[in-house]
Amino acid sequence: MLKKVVIIGPESTGKSSLCAALAQHYKTLWCPEYAREYLLTNGARYTYADLQVIAKGQLTLEDRYVEEAAAKAHPLVFIDTDMYVMKVWSEFVFSKCDPFVLNAIATRQYDLYLLCDTDLPWAKDELREYPDPETRDRLFTIYKAELAAQQTPWTIISGTENRRTQAAITTIDSFFK
Repeated sequence: MLKKVVIIGPESTGKSSLCAALAQHYKTLWCPEYAREYLLTNGARYTYADLQVIAKGQLTLEDRYVEEAAAKAHPLVFIDTDMYVMKVWSEFVFSKCDPFVLNAIATRQYDLYLLCDTDLPWAKDELREYPDPETRDRLFTIYKAELAAQQTPWTIISGTENRRTQAAITTIDSFFK
């Protein structure tokens, strides 16, 4: 049975790099973050309404990658960002969250979460909004609280890029044995 591993965390914490490295290691697929594609296409300025569009796009993209991984009989698929990211982002920026996102959190099932720590240096890019360490740490604390309040197993991944990848592999191997 296909296992879904979600990588979440604040901006610039190596989520996409970790997904790519894990997919390569396990010879499987990873679902990228839809928000990046959406914002690059539509502009970095977004509204509260855009977040529902992004959330729906993320779920559609995720479903496509999960179906493809299952069709190829891969045991794992990695997902860069899920509805918890949408919830945190929405509440942090707009102080509210669309019921669509909350319903998706309540109904979608995953097997493991990897929460990326803020100990990597900030990497500037045209879509990132919160470079200051205090905000990044505050967002990390919010993600940690969200994961602690739900039932799916999770762990924090920290250290350099190579250490993160090794820690994630160790976690995944021990969890899915």
